[in-house]
Order: sequence, then C-alpha cells, then structure tokens
Amino acid sequence: MSELTSSSPQNSTADVASVAAPRSRTASLLRRISLRIASALFVLWGTITVTFLVLSVLPGDRATILLNITSGQVIERTPAELAPINAQYGFDKPIVEQYLHYFWRLLHADFGFSFELQRPVVHIIAEQLLPTFTLAIAALLLAWIIAIPWTLLTAGRNRRLAAFGSAVETIMAGLPQYWIGILLLIVFAIGLRWFPVVGGTRLLGTVLPAITLAIPLAGFIGHAIRGEFERSMQQPFVLSARARGMSLAGVRLRHVLRHALIPAITLSGWAIGNLLSGAVLVEAVFARPGLGNVLVNAVSNKDFALVSGIVILISFLYIVINLVVDLIYLIVDPRLRGRA
Repeated sequence: MSELTSSSPQNSTADVASVAAPRSRTASLLRRISLRIASALFVLWGTITVTFLVLSVLPGDRATILLNITSGQVIERTPAELAPINAQYGFDKPIVEQYLHYFWRLLHADFGFSFELQRPVVHIIAEQLLPTFTLAIAALLLAWIIAIPWTLLTAGRNRRLAAFGSAVETIMAGLPQYWIGILLLIVFAIGLRWFPVVGGTRLLGTVLPAITLAIPLAGFIGHAIRGEFERSMQQPFVLSARARGMSLAGVRLRHVLRHALIPAITLSGWAIGNLLSGAVLVEAVFARPGLGNVLVNAVSNKDFALVSGIVILISFLYIVINLVVDLIYLIVDPRLRGRA
C-alpha cells in the first residue's frame, strides 16, 4: 500500500507533463504562425510605403501631368490652372497627409483612377490579371517538366555527368529572361515562323513566353532537386531497396526522387511570385495581353495610379504565396518550429 501511495505523485506529475506538452507545442506553433503573419504584413507595408515615396519624388509635377493627359497636349501650365487640380487630389497637402490618405484608400481596395485609360485601376487590373496568372502557371509547370527529367538523367551518376548537369542548370538559372525572349522571338517566330510574332492568350501565343520564363526557373528547381537527390542516394533505404531486388532506375524514380522534390516544392512558392513579376517584362517583349503591356504603357505615360496599383498587387501576391508556403511547412514539419 505504501508503494502505491509513494508512486502516485510521480504518476500524477507524468500525467500533467503529458497534457502540458501538447499545449506547449500548440502555443509555440501559434506564436510562430503569428510571427510569420506579422512579418508578411510588415513587408507589405514597406512595399506600399516605398512605392508611394518613389512615385512622389519622380520628376514632373503631377498636376501638370494629369492636365496634359486629359487634354492630350504637352504644354506648360500656369499656377492658376494647377491650383484646382492640386486641391482636388490633395497634391498641395503635406506628404504625410497624402501618404495616410493613400494608405487608407488601399485598405479599401481603392487603387485610384487611370487618367490615361479613363477607368478605375481595379477594373483594369482585374481584366489583365488572368492572362498574366495563366502564363505564370504554364511557365511553372514547364519548368518542372524540364527540371525533373534532366535531374534523373544526370544526378547521382558519375562525377563528370553530374558536374555537366549542374553546370547546365547554373547557366540556365543565370540567363536573362529579356534576352531569352528576344532570341526565341527572332528564331522561332520571325525566322521559322512556327509561332506568332505578336503573342496572344491562345496556346501558340503562350508557348514562347512560357518557355522564356521556364528556362531560368528550371535551372533553380534543378539545383534544388539535385542537391537533395544526391544526398538521398547515400541513404540506407537505397541499399535496402536494391537488396530487395528493385532496379536502380526504380529506386531513383520511386524513392530518391520523392525525397528530393521537397526543397523544390518549397521553391515553387517563391517561383510563382517571381514569375508574376517576370511575366510583366516577358509580356512586353511578346506584345502579349496582360499586366506587362499595361505597366509599360503606364510608366511611359506617367500614369502613377496604375503603376502603383500593379506594383502593389504583384508584391501582395508574392508575399501571400510565400506566407502560405511557410505556414504549410511550419505546420507539417515540427522541426521548423524551433527555427522559425
């Protein structure tokens, strides 16, 4: 009886510890998630602030630019002509007050009005976002299609072949998208005439822009897969699978590749945001509908409201996508919670 009595406090302590441990882990996870969200909000705020400051200090009087856009004439304006415009849009107010008004409008999804296109910026972006997003997704899928077979062919084999595969990936990752786009346009659209010179939203008009975005990304994804692939080839489960009679190709494809894809999946979160910003430049090269052409024209015409709207939207999507990927890995992999 005394032995049972003496062991009761120990059992009670163990029960309390077993209950407290999951609570502690949950609290730690929630704290890490909150930190990730707060960090994302801070980055978004910084992006909005920098965008406002850059557009505010650009050369040229904003009231004069608006009047010239409205009238279609590039002429000097008198102070009497500029005064009503400055008062209407708050250009004559202190910069801090202008910033607070700008930030408040963004919180209500009001990106302003495009005087060049005579439409709200939100409506313009909504029309052009789908072609850009479609191009980004097509490029991401194509990059995976390029990276996985190349890694399977060259990774984890003899040293020379592995070095050659890694070198090709490095070159691909370093190629400028603008240069790739012009080269593909000259060779396959103008020279061979396999694809239209002016891109469109149809399949043929999407191929060359998607390849342009996919080639550098395939280099990055290939590097991410290769490093983990070669480490996994040294693991005991490879020898175990071979001992059970599985072929080397089967081990590489069914076991090693599955482990090697994890870092590349993480990289894809960054890639989508990067592709959205890269698509802006590529669409301009191929004269393809989307945010690219709209942004280039907006910059040329000093349509500040449209420029800031597109920049902030792309930044927002980039931040949200990376936040979602971070949170998924934080929840799925407990090892990351202590390093968050």
